[in-house]
Amino acid sequence: MNRDKRTAIFSTLRERMPAPTTELVYETPFELLVAVILSAQATDVSVNQATQKLYPVARTPEAILALDVDGLKPYIRTIGLFNSKAGNIIKTCRLLIENHDGEVPRTREELEALPGVGRKTANVILNTAFGEPTIAVDTHIFRVSNRTGIAHGKTPLEVEKRLLRLTPDEFRKDAHHWLILHGRYVCKARKPLCGECPIVDWCEYNKKEIT
Repeated sequence: MNRDKRTAIFSTLRERMPAPTTELVYETPFELLVAVILSAQATDVSVNQATQKLYPVARTPEAILALDVDGLKPYIRTIGLFNSKAGNIIKTCRLLIENHDGEVPRTREELEALPGVGRKTANVILNTAFGEPTIAVDTHIFRVSNRTGIAHGKTPLEVEKRLLRLTPDEFRKDAHHWLILHGRYVCKARKPLCGECPIVDWCEYNKKEIT
């Protein structure tokens, strides 16, 4: 795929979604951090259902730490892997208080040092909370990038690096959200909605079905 096609794709996605953002509900970087930790192998809808009960009770590192693991679990019990996620969130709250004055750090290294935070989660925080032009490659972005030809790669890291290199500068900050939402609602895993796809004219997927 050449630069002109990528520009056309991202221009079209921008026209349809001028201000894309996460579907996770949050008000502060810390609330986003907790939500993203919870979102691993879970839907945004299920995370929002949990946090809308949790945050009115505890929405700061100090407040959640005071709940402790056993107090946190009832709020997130409906989310997969809630036992390990509860432990990671409590440990993360403790480190934020001890090492960062209760604030979410703004560097990748410091974020990845927090329990339950890997490269993808760090990228989401840097991009969504702090406006950095990072791209967090989840299953949707991995699929869309490879399927359309925007950025091929055998691993999420390969796709991330190619997206960062090949995405024109003007689109890089919002590329993460455009691609994830496109993958979630249009370029679906089992049956992509090619007939409804706004970027189908530039897509290089060889099994397109347009009705």
